[in-house]
Amino acid sequence: MFTHEARFVITELLFGGILNMNYRMLGGTGLEVSEVGYGGEHLVDKSYDVIDEIVNIAIDGRVNIIDVFMPQAEVRSNIGKAIGNRRKDVLLQGHIGATLQSDGQYLKSRDTKHCDIFVKDFLNRFETDYIDFGMMHFIDNDTDFTEVFDSPFIEYVQELKKDGIIRFIGASSHDTATAIKMVNTGIIDMMMFSINPVFDLSFGAYFLDMLWEDDLKLNEFRIDPKRAELYTLCEAKGVGITVMKALGAGRLLSAKTSTLDRALTLPQCVSYALDRPAVSSVLLGAQTVSEIKQALAYAKATPEEKDYTIIIKDGLKFHGDKCMYCNHCLPCSQGIDIAAVTKYLDIAKINNADTIRAHYEALSAHGGSCTACGSCQCNCPFNIDIIENMKEAHLIFGK
Repeated sequence: MFTHEARFVITELLFGGILNMNYRMLGGTGLEVSEVGYGGEHLVDKSYDVIDEIVNIAIDGRVNIIDVFMPQAEVRSNIGKAIGNRRKDVLLQGHIGATLQSDGQYLKSRDTKHCDIFVKDFLNRFETDYIDFGMMHFIDNDTDFTEVFDSPFIEYVQELKKDGIIRFIGASSHDTATAIKMVNTGIIDMMMFSINPVFDLSFGAYFLDMLWEDDLKLNEFRIDPKRAELYTLCEAKGVGITVMKALGAGRLLSAKTSTLDRALTLPQCVSYALDRPAVSSVLLGAQTVSEIKQALAYAKATPEEKDYTIIIKDGLKFHGDKCMYCNHCLPCSQGIDIAAVTKYLDIAKINNADTIRAHYEALSAHGGSCTACGSCQCNCPFNIDIIENMKEAHLIFGK
């Protein structure tokens, strides 16, 4: 067994030097999270030694956000023990409503007394007196929404925040319409949402079942307008997003199982998710040391390795008029950050608040700086009318 200090040195050596992990502000929380986070669900039934090594390699790799939805006592205790005195270096997502029945079976519960048992259990097993993000667990339809937001459950969660037991209120969801409703309540500070290129395709609102349809192959790519609306709404409202299912349960990494009929790489999937508005961290699961090292390697990936536009360069047709914020259009002769200008334009169409205007005005160049030279249009892999977007931004923001 290595000490944390020795393991840190070994981790650095394995990656050939310091890992350049980037951090992003998570919505309006004031907290910065690592672009790559860790989702702990695969640690259930793993030995303490395995958990200790994986968790601490992640922390050594500058990961500072870990999701723990699992209600089982042993895995909670083992992760808590592995973190040990490094609690100050880690932001924890703990789920409120992920519980166990008396027979040990998982149960999604909205019973506040039952949920409180598992909240207190979480604090005890992690040897902490607070949870950074109290995630209201698995809200995926109108029934879930009503059972949470029109019941004593939401009052219980707000009381946890008032008492400092949770620092921020979060929610986990896979459903776009439900997620939009939650953001519009003004109650949640952040959310965990499932994002990857397949889920973003406009084939309906709920995509999880698509992962398991081996015969389904897609030949067109179009962002679901409701999902685009969700991401932009979160950005406008200051609701940060942490991402689950970025690799599509690993199926996107194989041409045999990917519905895109080609394999994507981990850096491509992570980069895609990080380019969506409001996204701050992509939480990757790992059940082996090798897998956590692959996740951490994103911090050293080159722009070419992260380029997910290969999806359409290899023949998948793109239909739509929404900017993907990938910045393949650069460089701009006038120094315009085209993705940023377009993102603030899209947000302003939903909520032209003073804060959005201030962010736009802080840019070094604006839509009005555009000379319509057309070089960006030639570079854009998605055939977006960038010049028109710059004109519209100039009209809305006045510069």
